[in-house]
Amino acid sequence: MLHEILLSLSGHSSPLLRNDHSGPAASALISPPERQLLDTAAHLSDLHCKLREKTHRISSSHPSAICRAVSTTVVSVHLAAFQRKIIEVEDSILRKDAALVGAYNIVPLTAVLGQFSGWTRRLEWLGELIEFMMAGAGREDQMPCEASKLIDRLRGELQTGYADVAETARSLLQVAETSWLKQVSAWVLYGRRPTVGTYDFFICEDKNEEHGYRINYDLLPSFVTPSTAGSMLFIGVSINRARTRAGTDLGVGSLDHLASQHQELAQLSSPFNGAMFSRVITNIRYTLSRTTLQKLLPLVRVLEILKVLREFFLIGRGEFAIALTQQADEKIRSRWRRADNLAYEKRDTLGTVVVKEGEVAAVLARTWAFLGSMQGQHADEDEALELARDLLRLHVSKSTETTTPAKGLDHSSNKFLEAIVTTSFQNFLFSVPVTLTLQIQSPLDLFLTQSDLQIYTTINSYLLSIRRAHLRLTDLWKITSLRRHHPPPPRAPYGNTKGGITKTRLLHERSSLRSSIMRSTWSTSSAAIFFFGETETYLQVEVVEGLWSHFYGWLTGTGESARVGEQQLFSSSFSTSGRTLPRQSTADGAMGKGMGMDIRPNHAASGPGSGSATEQEQKDDGDDDAHPNHDPQTLATAHRQYLAALTRRLLLTQPAFTTPLYDLLIQIDQLVALVHRLNTVWVAADLEADEGVVDAFANLDAEERDVRAQLRGVERRVKFGIENVIAALRTLSLDSAFAAEMEGEEGDLELDEEMGGDGDEDGDGGRRYRPRRIGGIDRLLMKLDFGGWFGDPAGDGSGGDVLA
Repeated sequence: MLHEILLSLSGHSSPLLRNDHSGPAASALISPPERQLLDTAAHLSDLHCKLREKTHRISSSHPSAICRAVSTTVVSVHLAAFQRKIIEVEDSILRKDAALVGAYNIVPLTAVLGQFSGWTRRLEWLGELIEFMMAGAGREDQMPCEASKLIDRLRGELQTGYADVAETARSLLQVAETSWLKQVSAWVLYGRRPTVGTYDFFICEDKNEEHGYRINYDLLPSFVTPSTAGSMLFIGVSINRARTRAGTDLGVGSLDHLASQHQELAQLSSPFNGAMFSRVITNIRYTLSRTTLQKLLPLVRVLEILKVLREFFLIGRGEFAIALTQQADEKIRSRWRRADNLAYEKRDTLGTVVVKEGEVAAVLARTWAFLGSMQGQHADEDEALELARDLLRLHVSKSTETTTPAKGLDHSSNKFLEAIVTTSFQNFLFSVPVTLTLQIQSPLDLFLTQSDLQIYTTINSYLLSIRRAHLRLTDLWKITSLRRHHPPPPRAPYGNTKGGITKTRLLHERSSLRSSIMRSTWSTSSAAIFFFGETETYLQVEVVEGLWSHFYGWLTGTGESARVGEQQLFSSSFSTSGRTLPRQSTADGAMGKGMGMDIRPNHAASGPGSGSATEQEQKDDGDDDAHPNHDPQTLATAHRQYLAALTRRLLLTQPAFTTPLYDLLIQIDQLVALVHRLNTVWVAADLEADEGVVDAFANLDAEERDVRAQLRGVERRVKFGIENVIAALRTLSLDSAFAAEMEGEEGDLELDEEMGGDGDEDGDGGRRYRPRRIGGIDRLLMKLDFGGWFGDPAGDGSGGDVLA
């Protein structure tokens, strides 16, 4: 009987333990205590048999390599230990050990089964674990067990309170984490996904992603933070980029650091500590940056592309915005003139006014030609302009492109894009959605992503629409016939004759009448210019320039001196803004000072350390030791913090402000269009009255009355629009939620986690980037004081004559 029990416990089927002993015949042979002991042995035997059967099935067919490793460990370690225990009990019986064998060679069944009392709970726990690993196997509606869930369960089982279960869980957890670490090592050291067990590896191939890979956060164990996972993704992608990049010599000793990294990973002890694991991954990332990525993506390349983004996307180079606006307006006017002629000749509709992709690209090409002509014959070569000419593209975008997130977004970038308002500022340049984009070339995509570029595009459309409205208003003062007596009175001697005096009086009366008609228009336009000038000064000088100078100082390690030099350079650029553009008048130069335009004869860069790119490169080469060694992921994270602070400070996350501003910009366009139309009507009326040129198809008097009526309505709407925007600013200044968002502490903490640790220092000993805190909108509100203009009950704008 004892032999039969031991064989059954070893995993063999036995009728002694399988049969039901509750019948009357069995009760006469087996007492209730003996039956209870046999039931216990049968339970152990059944657990052992099922464990062997199910572990064999898992080890042979489960898609997860880590689950197969754990299953194999259950058989080779724990079931083997149970088998050895059976052999030990059998050996003790054969040796007639006093612990089991009593007098007259009697072996109590209680003593035998007492030897296996500690295995019941352990085998039951192993059975539950095996069932957990087999959950969903063979079912189409449920995925099989994944490594991350298994590791998390084993880590949780360490806290059960049973020493034997905790020890068993610790041994299985060591196998699971070691197998998982081997997969991670292949990725972070060689850039290769595991050849076996890719089913539950958290880095997946995805052709729709920007880098070709993405992170499945559901497959991450609990001790791995999202920032650590992002670092591992960056390391593998960087290694692949360095391996496949043609023409890049990484050196013979580029893999010498692998031994030390292997040793660092091998020193991790199970159960893995999240902070220790994150520190090891961060060290590997910085080692990769120092040994490989320094050659692949030097700091000089990063500064060049950031300078282009600052000058052309953030309107740091004022002449680019002016030239692009002028060329776009000229293109629109030419299209309307041609469409008008075609409609008159063919009696057709005006469908030919639609702007095409090629025409938009041609406008950008003429803008580059105009900027190149401004350099002069003996000016130094502007490498920033040449780089922008190669990389920047202007194209017509679909309406859905402005609201569709770019591919390859991480959690933080997606959150920032969702926070940005959906107001379509892209429509103002060509009356259709037009966006300025940049071609991200390798290896710049290691730190600059499509999501970052989408934020830059949104900011560019926002700032450019405000600059365009300001320019169009100031251009109204260039219409000579509206601002002066035109045509002039006749000269002597005809002017002294009776007919000349009559004509002079007629011209004077006509000019006085038109001046009185235009008085409210000029006062409204002056108020709008004042509003846009102060708003642009705040957005460009205090927000954009303040954040950029601080970010540039962090990049180069120059600190406060860079910001001081930047402000001096930016201030000196104001004094030259009036004589840079040939088509810009003195009045425009004065307005440019209020607009914060950066217009320089030699096209110096707008950032600190500006000058030619060659001089900057020589400076960087001479001061390599002074520059902090930021790895590309640290740069990317700091850059996203910079963009997040920029969007918040530019109020691009506040639809309560952008919506009335958008409506105001529309009214400004209507105001400018009506002024030009009224000028055209008056010019035609002067030709008819003075020269006898009559247009038989035009009723100039009726058209003038219609335009004047529309102009008065638009003036009121512009006034109300300015009042609404200022009211929105006042409301935001009193909003506690807005104040908390402007501080951005919560978002900064989320991005700090991506930097790979806590504290104010990054992994290379440099100071971690934190966006500079600049003045709030109260500084803007103090300047936007219109006195009693908004309280004028007549609504004719007479109170604004002081501003004219």
